[in-house]
Amino acid sequence: MMTESFKKTVLGLQDNTEVLQRIGDRLADRFAGIFAAETVERYVFESYTALARTAKISTYLPSTTEHFATDRLNALAKSKGAVESEVPEVLFVCVQNSGRSQLAAALLNVEAKGRIRVRSAGSLPAGALDPNVIEAMAEMGLNLSNIYPKPLTDDVVRASDVVITMGCGDSCPIYPGKRYEDWNLTDPSGQPLETVRIIRDEIHHRVRKLYAELTASSPCSP
Repeated sequence: MMTESFKKTVLGLQDNTEVLQRIGDRLADRFAGIFAAETVERYVFESYTALARTAKISTYLPSTTEHFATDRLNALAKSKGAVESEVPEVLFVCVQNSGRSQLAAALLNVEAKGRIRVRSAGSLPAGALDPNVIEAMAEMGLNLSNIYPKPLTDDVVRASDVVITMGCGDSCPIYPGKRYEDWNLTDPSGQPLETVRIIRDEIHHRVRKLYAELTASSPCSP
């Protein structure tokens, strides 16, 4: 028997097939010479299906699908050696990708200013970011209202130089040659704003330390 979530995903695919094919065509042009058009189209439809399972609002699914598929294809290209990355790549992983990993990714992006490529993902992604996480980051002048939870995929793990896990156990695959860390942090889900601020500040402290370590050894450091 099909679940309601599965039914919604199937209907969404039927309704958005032409839109997804146009996205596939755009990305096939962008990744020409790296991936076959069939591979790009498969990634687009897989990305849509993965996001549609948990998305609370379907209005923006085509645009988030294009963003997610693009990031996955970039990661795949790097992991296969088709392109080179001139900066370290960091992946933050928690369970829902609605709190800790999103806080860490946003804060590292601010610190790095383009000198580190940052991704985040969840082993069981939520439908949207935690409202208090959005509020706590807004207090720092950072707008996370358009950020969406993403499922953990093998391609982004393979492309990462550093993988930081936060309470997701052994759901993240282990590959040789990568730096793995587990940050033991309180889950902000369901916590009051005052507690989320404390979690945010603890993550910021760790992110600054990580940034200093990575840029000290990066050939792009000034």
